Amino acid sequence: MADLEVLKKEGNDFIVKVPEREDPVKIDDTFAEMFPMWAGRILITAANEKWALIAARTASGFASSIIMSPAEASVECLVSAKDTPDGRPGAIIQIYHSSRGELKHQMSLRIGQCIMTCPTTAAFDALPKAKRRVKIGRSLRLFGDGFQKSGEVAGRKVWRIPVMEGEFLVEDDFGIMKAVASGNMLILAKDWKSALKAAEDAKEAITKNVRGVIMPFPGGLCRAGSKVGSLNYKLPASTSHQYCPTIKILVPDSKLTDDVNSVYEIVINGLNQKVVKTAMGVGIKAAIKVPGVLKITAGNYGGKLGPFKGVLKEVLNLE
Repeated sequence: MADLEVLKKEGNDFIVKVPEREDPVKIDDTFAEMFPMWAGRILITAANEKWALIAARTASGFASSIIMSPAEASVECLVSAKDTPDGRPGAIIQIYHSSRGELKHQMSLRIGQCIMTCPTTAAFDALPKAKRRVKIGRSLRLFGDGFQKSGEVAGRKVWRIPVMEGEFLVEDDFGIMKAVASGNMLILAKDWKSALKAAEDAKEAITKNVRGVIMPFPGGLCRAGSKVGSLNYKLPASTSHQYCPTIKILVPDSKLTDDVNSVYEIVINGLNQKVVKTAMGVGIKAAIKVPGVLKITAGNYGGKLGPFKGVLKEVLNLE
């Protein structure tokens, strides 16, 4: 997609010409507020792509938001057999947590419960250059009840744990690193069909074109964005009322105009700021091609929550 042409600035919005559409789209002059989290990256291999993906999706389940989930996780990408230690097809997942110790715990649980139990799989570290290491395989080896053996695959130390199918191979240690969470975009549209199509296209474009990021919500999309705290209850988070179209006439601080009737959010976690910002730009450019998308904005708390900013005009190269 060619660079976007800014027609004018109207209040806090850039009015942008989209080459694939006749009508312009608004881009809010704002930023996505991002913060650091610890991340682990696991390469799952299997006899075929089907079982690698089943294991990857199972191991990254119940991990949409750290607000209420025990971690944030999702599938990053598929990996060709020629690029894996054991020469089998694979899938990479990322797992995030604010606590380094809890991240190790989640990685161990998910490898042990969701990958080791899955037919034909093996688990390898996908952050080999990370300086911080956690002993995941060394802990899981005890499941072998004394019958486990150490081994080596492509220069990596692994544990061979006997299971009913045969053996489960898991790398001895895994890298973890400080990464970036909560890159995001909000897609404002005239109806849910156009909003959903735009969000799906954005997710697909990011997955296809950007490595090193995940989108932890179901299918990469979130229809129930949240704000910190609550207006009426003692909750750590509650619905983002300013972006709920069914109550916009009841909410004095609603961010929605009369023609916006559906909003989807895409949240992006990544190994560094660069890949997250790249993913934001790729996703937004895909979303705004869809007729019915009226505006793109992003969620932030005025810079009070996190030290990193994904500024929309910068990720889109708007002048």
